[in-house]
Amino acid sequence: MEQRGNGILRNLDWFTVILYVLLVTLGWINIYSASYSADNISFSLATRYGRQMMWIGAATIIAITMLLLDSKFYSTFAELIYIALMLTLLGVLLFGSTVNGAKSWIVLGPIQVQPAEFAKIAASLTLAKYMSRYNFKPDGFKSMLMVGVICFMPSAFILLQNDTGSALVFAALMIAYFREGMKPIIFILGLLMVLLFILSLLYEMHVIIVVVEVLAFVAFYVLRDKPKELGVAVLTVVVATAAAFGVCHYFFPSWPKYVPMVIGFGLSIPYFLVYTYWHKLGKIAAIIGIAVASIGFAFSVGYVFDNALAPHQRARINHLLGIEVDLQGAGYNVNQSMIAIGSGGFAGKGYLQGTQTKFKFVPEQSTDFIFCTIGEEWGFVGTTTVLLLFLTLLIRLLVLAERQKSKFSRIYGYCVASIFFFHIAVNVGMTIGIAPVIGIPLPFFSYGGSSLWGFTMLLFIFLKLDCNRMELIT
Repeated sequence: MEQRGNGILRNLDWFTVILYVLLVTLGWINIYSASYSADNISFSLATRYGRQMMWIGAATIIAITMLLLDSKFYSTFAELIYIALMLTLLGVLLFGSTVNGAKSWIVLGPIQVQPAEFAKIAASLTLAKYMSRYNFKPDGFKSMLMVGVICFMPSAFILLQNDTGSALVFAALMIAYFREGMKPIIFILGLLMVLLFILSLLYEMHVIIVVVEVLAFVAFYVLRDKPKELGVAVLTVVVATAAAFGVCHYFFPSWPKYVPMVIGFGLSIPYFLVYTYWHKLGKIAAIIGIAVASIGFAFSVGYVFDNALAPHQRARINHLLGIEVDLQGAGYNVNQSMIAIGSGGFAGKGYLQGTQTKFKFVPEQSTDFIFCTIGEEWGFVGTTTVLLLFLTLLIRLLVLAERQKSKFSRIYGYCVASIFFFHIAVNVGMTIGIAPVIGIPLPFFSYGGSSLWGFTMLLFIFLKLDCNRMELIT
């Protein structure tokens, strides 16, 4: 045990540990500022900063435990940990408690635990275990399917708990997959889905169809580089769409504009299939498939938006996109947060001197909107310092990941960096009005035991793997 302890102390990346301690300390300082009362400055567990101090103490024990466990424990039991967390998420759906509209909590006396925070660890370990196998082929259909199941099964359970923010985090694990050889086209298609989702909320369906068709024609031209053939393709779609418009206008005048456009596009597909077969161009067929899938996805956006998201989440997204302007309702949090950050100026108003903070103008200021406390009291200097610390942590994680001899350790390191990046980018983005308010914590800063413990476990498991970076862990 003594030899193991000496080995951990010698090989541990103390730079990352110091960053962790610094971020956790700054987090507690700002939680204290956001939740203290001048009438009560005690460190009672009845206060948020008092409880956060207790969570930090427990996180310290968790960090030490993660370092003392054998590195091979994490790879050997990755699947069992994953199954246990999936069963826990299912149990939360059946027996969990609802907090802030999300049925995602297990209440154990005075302690509330959110299993979704620990599901990220399970998914990261299992993804690393699967992708580090010798027969893993990044571009194989089976591999892509399994990666999708590992990443998005916990996301589906969490989405059913009405916790959309935590569910979206698992998409960040695709960054690790991209590092290991995922085809760039999959990444591009993911970005296209995000773009289509936004456009489908902003514009009518017939505009979306035109956009998809134009993008398909551009791809067609890039692949073939023959203007004459492109002209024939465009003419085919235009003629078919015009004919469909004529028929619909005469027989079904009440039909929406997008119906004849869909019919016209469908009528032109046989031409492209014949063209593809004749010239043996499988990529053209892929473009057709993507275009059809894109239009189908655009049609599904309305249903998903209306049924998968909670009313307050829909309102916040509408406010962000400018569809609705409601500074006293859905946009209140973000508006007050931006006022708080902007009022901090260059150097801030001073610690414990933030008026937006003290008079509770910003709801959830010690949790999801903790960053606006930093902006108001520490100003541009403070927010820049915090962001630079996070950037340093992310860069350090990538450096550590790339120096791993074990593929399992490298992939897990990228999973950790991806999750941290998503949380930081979205949380800061939503406080300054450039990302929707989906309710995810800022690592080490937001109040809460589950998030602090989850991030601590996520990080220190990787630091343990890095301690044995010259070993092959499978």
